[in-house]
Amino acid sequence: MRLGRMPYDAALDVQRRSHALRAAGRIRDVLFSVEHEPVFTCGRSADRGSFRVSPEAVARAGIAVRDVERGGGVTYHGPGQLVVYPILDLRAWGRDVKGHVARLEAAGLRTLAAFGVDAGRRDGLPGVWTARGKIASVGVYVRRWVTMHGLALNVAVDRAHFAMIDPCGLPVQAVSMADELGVAPAVAEVEQQFVREYGFALGVEWRERPLAWVEEEGRD
Repeated sequence: MRLGRMPYDAALDVQRRSHALRAAGRIRDVLFSVEHEPVFTCGRSADRGSFRVSPEAVARAGIAVRDVERGGGVTYHGPGQLVVYPILDLRAWGRDVKGHVARLEAAGLRTLAAFGVDAGRRDGLPGVWTARGKIASVGVYVRRWVTMHGLALNVAVDRAHFAMIDPCGLPVQAVSMADELGVAPAVAEVEQQFVREYGFALGVEWRERPLAWVEEEGRD
């Protein structure tokens, strides 16, 4: 389900409602894709020392700050970034949370490779990396074996916004596909490629549905 450009709170509400329906067996697995308005999200292990600027500076920049249930530290979401949220019942995928994270990373790597970006993993550090820095972040939440949250892939994000934090608490630089390629592909093109690659990683083919499908299926 392509949510387009959506504020973080609205997308989080969609996730939580879909998670409840999936956990109750009332809908099938769902993959949401979205671009957010500027927001810093703080996971369960977040350290407010990861902010390089004051709360007042964040507020002046018009960036929201939200505490969320996913794992990981502080990260940024905003325009020019593809964010994907799989709502999967992992009982059908080996009850393997590490495998779930690995599939998200693998789909990100294959997507980047399709656009000519050389990227890889780093031992002990979730996400996807290039020689210049971190290009994709992964943070998930699993309850009753159903997943929430997911992966954020930087296509052409605002560098000044990312410079306000240590991404996931690490003193590293966040980079975008635009930095690696010199020109950014359209987020819609990256989204389309990622959906294919993530389907390949799972061995499924995603079928696009409108957001109303969640409510309709949940009433059945």
